[in-house]
Amino acid sequence: MIGFSCWLDGMGALASGRGRARHWDRTAARRFSPILLEFMVGVGLLTATPLQAKLNVVTTTPDLAAIARAVGGEDVEVVSLARPTEDPHFVEPKPSMIVKLRQADVLIEGGAELESGWLPPLLGRAGNRKIAGDGPGHVLANRGIEMLEVPTELDRAKGDIHAAGNPHFLVDPVNAQILARHLGRVFARLDPQAAARYDANVSNWVEQISAKLAGWEQALAPFKGQTVVSYHNSWPYFARRFGLKIDLFLEPKPGIPPTPTHLAEVISQMKERRARVVIVDRYLDRRTAETVAARTGATVVEVSQFPGGIKGTEAGYVELMDCLVRALAEALAR
Repeated sequence: MIGFSCWLDGMGALASGRGRARHWDRTAARRFSPILLEFMVGVGLLTATPLQAKLNVVTTTPDLAAIARAVGGEDVEVVSLARPTEDPHFVEPKPSMIVKLRQADVLIEGGAELESGWLPPLLGRAGNRKIAGDGPGHVLANRGIEMLEVPTELDRAKGDIHAAGNPHFLVDPVNAQILARHLGRVFARLDPQAAARYDANVSNWVEQISAKLAGWEQALAPFKGQTVVSYHNSWPYFARRFGLKIDLFLEPKPGIPPTPTHLAEVISQMKERRARVVIVDRYLDRRTAETVAARTGATVVEVSQFPGGIKGTEAGYVELMDCLVRALAEALAR
């Protein structure tokens, strides 16, 4: 049995590898006994249909991963480089990330410089042409999306700005639908045998989001035009979609820590506008938000752009949006 186990290991190695799994040549099996051959067929080691390897998909952030899983279903393996609780601007590069990128068939990144501080060195070390800048598996998630806040000039004195526009676009469900359709086309091109399944997954998910969007809009409709204060400028797409004003920030400029002078101005503006809610991402300083809220009678709502960033949202994009809309509606109604 030891020899047979080793032989099975060899078969596994032969059938594994990048791309599509290899089909075992039946003529080679004639060297083995009929009994052994019958056993192999019975347990499925020999098949007339080639086995299909899954697309290996790497994303930079968990929101991209959630949508990729919805589109790819059982035909893809998806992993996110960033955790849902860390700042996507400042992800710590790790050797394990290089390994993941080296093995990837597809890389999905934001496409609006969100990851420009940490992803390029990892890609260089990985040396994977399939997911390089012009590779067939390199996906820019903002393709086809109307970008907001595209600067007319690049000036670092204005803080952490992005030449392609604000990169936090997936908290608008319509943009998430655009990305899903884009990924469906990419996956189908790379894996044509599963194209029909990808197409069906996209259709089902887009329909689900459309149905949910009606409920989300209804939940926030009573609060249209109200001001919500944010720590960082991460929510312009969400604000536009749901009719809120999220244009007052605890940071004086994007990426610049709050100062006492600026916070005093924010508090004054909040009282003038009767702003009752401060939202803060988990990776930012909640204590500053609590201080401002205490001075204005506002409620602090912990938010996240990523599934898993808030407890109960681990399952995916829909659960995340459900949580965000519900938490904001409850806070605004107080």
